[in-house]
Amino acid sequence: MSDFTSGFWPIYISVITLVSIIGTWVFLKSQTTRKLAPGEKAELMEHTWDGDLQDLNNPLPRWWLGLFNGTLVFAVVYLVLWPGLGNYAGVLGWTSKGEYEAEVKAAEAKFQPIYAKFLGQNIVAVSSDPEALAIGKNLFLTYCSQCHGSDAAGARGFPNLTDKDWLYGGEPDTIVATITDGRAGVMPAMGEALGPDGTKEVANYVLSLSGRPHDAALAAAGQTKFAENCAACHMPDGTGMHALGAPNLTDSVWLYGGSEGAIIETITKGRNGAMPGMSQTMGTTSNKEAKLHLLAAYVYGLGGGTPPAAPAAEAPVADDAAPADAGATEAPAKP
Repeated sequence: MSDFTSGFWPIYISVITLVSIIGTWVFLKSQTTRKLAPGEKAELMEHTWDGDLQDLNNPLPRWWLGLFNGTLVFAVVYLVLWPGLGNYAGVLGWTSKGEYEAEVKAAEAKFQPIYAKFLGQNIVAVSSDPEALAIGKNLFLTYCSQCHGSDAAGARGFPNLTDKDWLYGGEPDTIVATITDGRAGVMPAMGEALGPDGTKEVANYVLSLSGRPHDAALAAAGQTKFAENCAACHMPDGTGMHALGAPNLTDSVWLYGGSEGAIIETITKGRNGAMPGMSQTMGTTSNKEAKLHLLAAYVYGLGGGTPPAAPAAEAPVADDAAPADAGATEAPAKP
């Protein structure tokens, strides 16, 4: 009830609820007749069927009246204990939000030791743990499957997470950053700059980069236009750029379709892709960091993760770089 922006609606609901209860009780009393005295006949309601079937005004059965009155008593008790009358919270102070938060708190406390165990391990190790993958899968189905599909194979405009193609990189830290903060990929519309003919030429050159069927003459004409308008993001060789999320155009992976028509549409109108940050979606749960860690490990373990780069080894110190007095003794002079 706290979502009401006007004080009228809580009052309106309270009045309707109370009037309904009182009205039901009044109606029940108005339809209840007195108990017949011994030998007294019930009043005839002047309805007759099949010649001798009469409608008599008999009193309602007492058990039926007891049940009906019991529902009214239950309604009154319920409205006293729990919310139901506008902004009135009830004697028990129960709210659906409070119950939800209590359940979340209990669940967080129950699973905190498990989360803490995996949070202390690196993502590569967690990605091979069956228990961690089971938890990560449940998190994925909750937070990610709506866009990427329950099998993580993606859809048009939503990346496939089971291959080795990555818009922003498949290293563990990069996956964590992507899931935590989200991504906003924008390709500007180039239709006006290239014109219809130039767009078709660039589209055929893009097709040629991945070895797909294309018009060689158009592709040759589009190569220069690609270098002038597209290479800054997709690189001169079309292999893309992880820093910008620019796709690799030389493989067989297409986010919006790899036909000539789909590529022309992409070049002409541009694309806007946004992935929300799961850090905000998960709210303020105490185990949020561990959940993001497990979710990243699950995505990494789907098959396309890139192993982290090995740290560079320190160069050995040359022998002649050691101080002259570091344990050395001076040779005696010859006589």
